[in-house]
Amino acid sequence: MNDTVLTGIREQFFGDNPLEVRETDHYTQEYVGGMVDKWDDLIDWDRRAEGEGRFFVDQLKARGVRSVLDVATGTGFHSVRLIEAGFDTVSADGSPQMLAKAFRNGLDNGGHLLRVVHADWRWLNRDVHGEFDAVICLGNSFTHLFSEHDRRKALAEFYAMLKHDGVLIIDQRNYDALLDGKTGGKSSYYYCGTEVEAVPDHVDDGLARYRYEFPDGSEYHLNMYPLRRDYLRGLLRDVGFQRIDTFGDFQEQPVDEPDFFIHVAEKTYVEDPDA
Repeated sequence: MNDTVLTGIREQFFGDNPLEVRETDHYTQEYVGGMVDKWDDLIDWDRRAEGEGRFFVDQLKARGVRSVLDVATGTGFHSVRLIEAGFDTVSADGSPQMLAKAFRNGLDNGGHLLRVVHADWRWLNRDVHGEFDAVICLGNSFTHLFSEHDRRKALAEFYAMLKHDGVLIIDQRNYDALLDGKTGGKSSYYYCGTEVEAVPDHVDDGLARYRYEFPDGSEYHLNMYPLRRDYLRGLLRDVGFQRIDTFGDFQEQPVDEPDFFIHVAEKTYVEDPDA
């Protein structure tokens, strides 16, 4: 399906049985015009900025980062924040509708001309050129990959885009708590729009289907794979990342059952202490 067709889609389509939709490529039919137009109501840029503070900026600056590839830019929130913090930023996304919205948001929020690239993570090196000090993959975006093969391929592409001492910052919902029945899945830090409901409709080991209800009565859904925290940390190690620090809701010592986990994975080679 080409970009021209995709940018004209307004309504989601999940077929006769939405719970059977468990394919990576389906996200292009989920982030359609109607939902993209309302996405910033869900995020609430001001409240989200207040909630996360300088966490990402400080993590990057502490490692001497100058260039950043935002591989899941969405509507551009983090790309704009990074540009304003002085980072040389390239913004990529697999959804052409999201990229169009991000480009407009960059202009509307400080007059920033975002450098946007339409790219599928599994072939990231084909579409994005050069190396970066950091790659960020935020907003629970990685959970749109439904097969382990896709997840490993995407992480390998992220790794390859990094310089020898680069860092990947990747986040995820606390699906452990959701799968284990310890939380209803409502987020206080990432989806801050006070008039938008984002709740799980269905959860099993292979699917977390969320419902998003907006003040005008419109309703949208996203189908995602419920990644467990230690599983993703294991994949990061398998790809080659040497040190992985995991934060809960931006805290090194997380509170009980945080909304989100943020993994900071360093590529810098660490000598084997047992060698």
